[in-house]
Amino acid sequence: MGSEVETACCSLVSEICDFGDGNLSRIELGVGNFGCSHYRRRCKIRAPCCEELFDCRHCHNEAKNSLEINLIDQHDIPRHEVEKVTCSLCGTEQEVQQYCSNCGVCMGKYFCAVCKFFDDDISKNQYHCDECGICRTGGKENFFHCKNCGCCYPKSIEDGHRCVERAMHHNCPVCFEFLFDSTEAITVLPCGHTIHMECLNEMEQHYRYSCPVCSKSICDMSKLWEKLDEVVASTPMPEMYQNKMVWILCNDCGAKGEVRFHVVAHKCLNCKSYNTRQIQGGPATTCSSNVVEMMR
Repeated sequence: MGSEVETACCSLVSEICDFGDGNLSRIELGVGNFGCSHYRRRCKIRAPCCEELFDCRHCHNEAKNSLEINLIDQHDIPRHEVEKVTCSLCGTEQEVQQYCSNCGVCMGKYFCAVCKFFDDDISKNQYHCDECGICRTGGKENFFHCKNCGCCYPKSIEDGHRCVERAMHHNCPVCFEFLFDSTEAITVLPCGHTIHMECLNEMEQHYRYSCPVCSKSICDMSKLWEKLDEVVASTPMPEMYQNKMVWILCNDCGAKGEVRFHVVAHKCLNCKSYNTRQIQGGPATTCSSNVVEMMR
């Protein structure tokens, strides 16, 4: 397998040497043939932390944080400190730059000198955000940087999003992966907290419709609240509980109120939400388990 790769590389290098109008340009030569599962690129990076070669920072981080590595030795690569790259076609190690100093091949159609980042797949519309300090995808014209949240968001929510300080500078509340530089799709909940899109979809599949961080509803629940109105009305309480009053806190609007105790759910007097919790008096109950049954 190794000899086949070497033969392919030699063949590509010879094409560079014979470069002319009828041959592949240096920008296209070898494109798509090199890289890893994370990025297609025509170079490897020399990790400044351990002096080893890797296809990309994710390959480094996965290898150096695996269960086989001693906990003391586990680490992430300091991406901005990368100083050396090796051309995948001719094997020349050199300073970080877009074009190989030896064979002249383009090592990445998208190149960021700040992040030391290469990628041949420019369909992602990569761009560098100076305020985030990293490269992002999706096209700069489609995003804005919120200084309060400390990250880039789609322009479609620029006028209506709720700011949460450093909203993406923490782990996903479901899978606990750090969100700020995650390569997975991320969404912003109405409350302003952030979460992986895949994790949100999994929550919904398990009938979980409240933010894992603040417990606010993650979508319009008005139809369900109407259905709960009917269930509560058709479920009379035993005589010993009919006049029992309890204090509740609404997870959606934050209002507190004293309402009549009911085994199904308690309705907020302020916003009419059933996303409430009992905070005082009577057996402790929440609406969450009842909502799950209603959604099945």
